[in-house]
Amino acid sequence: MMLGTEGRPLRVAIIGSGPSGFYAADALTKAAVTVQIDFFDRLPTPYGLVRGGVAPDHQQMKSLANYYERIIVKNPNLSFFGNVKVGRDIHVKELRRFYDALIFACGAETDRKLGIPGESLEGSYTATAFVGWYNGHPDYSQYRFDLGSESVAVIGQGNVAIDVTRILAKSGNELKHSDMTPYALDALSNSKIRNIYLIGRRGPVQAAFTALELKECGEL
Repeated sequence: MMLGTEGRPLRVAIIGSGPSGFYAADALTKAAVTVQIDFFDRLPTPYGLVRGGVAPDHQQMKSLANYYERIIVKNPNLSFFGNVKVGRDIHVKELRRFYDALIFACGAETDRKLGIPGESLEGSYTATAFVGWYNGHPDYSQYRFDLGSESVAVIGQGNVAIDVTRILAKSGNELKHSDMTPYALDALSNSKIRNIYLIGRRGPVQAAFTALELKECGEL
């Protein structure tokens, strides 16, 4: 029987339900074949970094989740299976028995160590952990961060660096209109931080954040 027909849809498993997984699914559903797609994610909820990585005070970016929701709701051939970790709950060999194709859209789950002196000292944190913490990501919800010092250095000049800088610079009143988790809002509202240094190894031209994002910080 020919693949990609009503009688025999092309069966695809997408491991990871973040932006890349959903854009892959969107492209497949627009192809000239009949396709059946199952998402597998180790978390109980979909949308990946849109849910757990985008700054909670930038609701316009988080509204992308509405687009992803339309993709999965409007198509009865798309399904989501959460709380499933590939390699533990189900294995690649098993998936290959039931699917014609596998798409791995897992992203980078952990930080890359720099291998520099002092990297693991107390008070040195990764952006992944801090961002996951204030977004309520289950991997980081139990973390605690020392916000009792007056000065903090943010190393890097990408989108995440400017997000962290802006979140640290905002007052509790400015953050309360976001969808930040209550425990993070309480902690940041009582922050003692007054001086924030954004440090990059290259110049402003190479910065990954936009001029608009930098301007937003200047208006706080």
